[in-house]
Amino acid sequence: MVVEVENFFGVYMLYCTNPKFKGRIYIGFTVNPERRIGQHNGGRHRGGAKRTSGRGPWEMILIIHGFPSDISALRFEWAWQHPHSSRRLGHVSRKTRKESSFDFHWRVVSHMLQVAPWKRLPLTVRWLRQEYRRDFDPALQPPLHMPIAFGSVRAKRNKTSSQSEDQQEMQADRGKCYLCKEKIQTPTHSITCFLPSCSMISHVICLAKEFLKYEPGHLIPIEGNCPSCKNQVLWGNLIRHKKGCYGDLEEIASSQSHWADDL
Repeated sequence: MVVEVENFFGVYMLYCTNPKFKGRIYIGFTVNPERRIGQHNGGRHRGGAKRTSGRGPWEMILIIHGFPSDISALRFEWAWQHPHSSRRLGHVSRKTRKESSFDFHWRVVSHMLQVAPWKRLPLTVRWLRQEYRRDFDPALQPPLHMPIAFGSVRAKRNKTSSQSEDQQEMQADRGKCYLCKEKIQTPTHSITCFLPSCSMISHVICLAKEFLKYEPGHLIPIEGNCPSCKNQVLWGNLIRHKKGCYGDLEEIASSQSHWADDL
């Protein structure tokens, strides 16, 4: 089964199976995993990276996805590639002689999911190849809101975003924020509950503050109770629904406009 994800931003790990370079690791960013692995194995003339060209075949074995924007994913990619230059990963020890490149990069990303800002994002850790799977160290388990998934993933063109925006604009034109009671001027600033029985609409910033009232000092909520229907919902799922990406919310978690800009 291939899971399709709209508005896809992912950071992946490649593993080299060429006997001459076997075990080498490459970390990269993509908006289309299926296309990107083909580019890497096709060489630089097909859009592959310089470091992977002529050294394949490569297998894409792990991908972290669910980033809210390409900038967010690119920052994660850079820190994974350069952990000892990242101020957030100063506690991560350097690679040991006995440690493979694969195990080192797995240890690094395990730490990354434990620190801000990444630990609060609605990310999914997805193993694309079961035979390469590693378990998290008991002391480095990812946050509970980050699922560990298995199997292929495909970037899906968002066909429902315009419809979703139209629906939100209609709601915004006739609605007031459930929390502050002020009129919602534009759909960009609004957010709605995705549960079928709930018609709650509010300003993004109002709902974020509501979810964060017991977590002072943070900007990004993780979860909270809808103020209308009282059901517990993940913030990441609300944002995906706002973007028209309602499919597969149980399993999965634009650079032009990001909800955090309002905070």
